[in-house]
Amino acid sequence: MTATTTGASRATAPAAAPPAPRRRPRLPFDPWHLLLAPLAALFAAPLVWLLLSSVMSDAEINRFPPALWPSHVDLGGYRYVLGTALFPRWLLNSAVVSAAAVASNLVLGSLGGYAFARMRFAGSRLLLALMLATTAVPFQLTMIPTFLMMKRLGLIDTLGALIVPSLVTPFAVFLLRQFFLSLPRELEEAAWIDGCSRLRVLCAVVLPLARPALATVAALTFLTTWNDLTWPLIALNHDTQYTLQLGLTTFQGQHQTRWSAVMAGNAITVLPVLLAFLCAQRAFVRTVTTSGLKG
Repeated sequence: MTATTTGASRATAPAAAPPAPRRRPRLPFDPWHLLLAPLAALFAAPLVWLLLSSVMSDAEINRFPPALWPSHVDLGGYRYVLGTALFPRWLLNSAVVSAAAVASNLVLGSLGGYAFARMRFAGSRLLLALMLATTAVPFQLTMIPTFLMMKRLGLIDTLGALIVPSLVTPFAVFLLRQFFLSLPRELEEAAWIDGCSRLRVLCAVVLPLARPALATVAALTFLTTWNDLTWPLIALNHDTQYTLQLGLTTFQGQHQTRWSAVMAGNAITVLPVLLAFLCAQRAFVRTVTTSGLKG
């Protein structure tokens, strides 16, 4: 009887649970960061060295081997840039040119992009293809015709010579067109039923939804205009009309260069670019992922 009970208890006893699988240790960050962090540090190294060199003296910058860390903070370069040179005037000129280019690209690029996205007219696709083909033409081939046009308009050696060629770019029109194509037509049709015109639909319905694309166009246009050196070097003659990038070249002489002033000026110049990119970074990613849905 005892043996029978013991056998029954063994038969009804639950089987032993299998051992739990060993969990792999999870990293507190994405594994891709192991690759992206060194790359980010590599790209940030020149910027860090620029900021450190801007607070060095000329003797410390010219020393060999070069110093990687300033022995003491020397603000002589910043004092020379902000006090002696025409740096504030150059900063104002760059701000005026960049602001005018950004505003015009937002207005004209929106009108052109919406026309190519929603309006069908004879030759619209051919016109769009020709417009995009101009982006493949090097600037070296167009700078002489552009210079002659600006000379006939009487804009040489003025800020207008920098603003007029940048009023609208094919990239801005194409990017906004791609974003407008991703928006549903039902929203615009509802506005048309309410009696809105094309322009009213664009301003009241489409543009509020296109803020990421508009921010991207504004940021990229600002970066291109702010960092331009070649065209201002050709179109401007007097130092009072110089932009920031062109004015920085005057700190480099034939026999002597004030490297502390060059580094300080570049550090101040880079600051608005970094702020523009950081402000528009999220909008830029949203626009890239959205504008490629429809071709």
